[in-house]
Amino acid sequence: MKKIITILFAAVFVVLVYNGCEDKTDLTAPQLNPKSGNVDLTRFVTIGNSLTAGFQSNALYQSAQKYAFGNQIAEQVGTNFATPYISDPGIGGLMEVQSFDPTKLQISVIQEGSTGTPLETAYPAPYNNLGIPGALLYDVLNATNSTNCASALNGGGPNPFFDIILRGQGNQFDQAKALHPSFIILWIGNNDILGYATAGGTVGHTPINMFQFLYSQLADSIASLGAKVVVANIPDVTSIPFFTTAGPAIALMMSQMQVPTFYYQVSGATPTIGQATPLDLLGLKILVTLKGVSYAGDVTGKFYKDYTNGVVPPGVNTQHPFGFYPDNPFPDAFVLDQSEIDTAKTVTASYNNTISAIAQAKGFGLFDINSFFNNVAQNGLSENGINFTTDYITGKLFGLDGVHPTSEGQAILANEFIKVINSKFGASIPLIDVSTVPNSLILTGQTSSSGKIIPSFSAHMFDHVLY
Repeated sequence: MKKIITILFAAVFVVLVYNGCEDKTDLTAPQLNPKSGNVDLTRFVTIGNSLTAGFQSNALYQSAQKYAFGNQIAEQVGTNFATPYISDPGIGGLMEVQSFDPTKLQISVIQEGSTGTPLETAYPAPYNNLGIPGALLYDVLNATNSTNCASALNGGGPNPFFDIILRGQGNQFDQAKALHPSFIILWIGNNDILGYATAGGTVGHTPINMFQFLYSQLADSIASLGAKVVVANIPDVTSIPFFTTAGPAIALMMSQMQVPTFYYQVSGATPTIGQATPLDLLGLKILVTLKGVSYAGDVTGKFYKDYTNGVVPPGVNTQHPFGFYPDNPFPDAFVLDQSEIDTAKTVTASYNNTISAIAQAKGFGLFDINSFFNNVAQNGLSENGINFTTDYITGKLFGLDGVHPTSEGQAILANEFIKVINSKFGASIPLIDVSTVPNSLILTGQTSSSGKIIPSFSAHMFDHVLY
């Protein structure tokens, strides 16, 4: 998969702790009954990608996996839910905060090695959590291993998570079928547009007509199992912190440096140089990805050393601050211009129309996560006394990669799924007390001043993020 601020921060003294390993034994005791109303979660299966798997901050690891929304729902009703756990720090390259400078409002993020080990390889049946980081819609019915998944077939290289989770026992659907499921949650299709967006529109997305065909085919297969089903649609990929953090941070830098214009490459038959003002960046009229934020204003040629083996294109002047002069513009792969934003939104809306129509025709429950996240982005969210926003880090909803939910974020998703289950199938599953779920990122401290955090990442950190 292609890799996939306006943060008003109150902190004179801020302690940022990555805390994915806390115990969850203090969760409110649920009513342990997998049967409620017209739904039976005795044989409960989730199918999807990294969001379903419990991937956090660029890694799949046990301390985060146990808070995947499916795991939390299963615990709430007391049903078995086998998960392909990977020992901490997992596989993928876990992002961690290296330092925070409150005087400059700068956060530095680093990566741990991918040293985790799969722990449940001998489990005698398919896993109940069949979320695979990097999975596309195509993969659910077709991919059986790391080399025949969509990313490998399209030149992205093998995806090892397919081997770890599928273990040679068939594709995701086949393994779900083997469990004779009584209830299924299906959340798939995010990556079919997210890859396009995280690459700045420089790679393709799944064509709309192909998405319609594949989703219809998958829905027919899922319906044939006779289980109750809830599906989720696709959130607006351009509204997540991966896209909404860097632009406002760069606008702040420009104000401090008294630079009036941000320059970026625009691909096309005749490549051009686009221009944006600080107000354009603050207003998210163009989106700069987290991948590019660390290079803004650089005069050392760092980008060309990190991404082009030191090769500087003719006409580029690396002594001019990167992105702030037309002869040293940001690369197209780091930026979504207005046309590309419109494409992402149009494709997402079409995907969601397909999902909604098919869900209604099949009698599936539908979690409209697109509307849910749009509402959180506009109004915030309060759960059990905790306030959440879609801001990077301080919003507490997303982890350090800017795409995947924190443990608390997964609990919020679990509750929204439970609400759909209760409404659609007359169930009475109790909601999770989000305040009892450990934070993946803990922020403490107060200050009288505020400012926009400028994150810094090591080179290539986002090159292999799977969604």
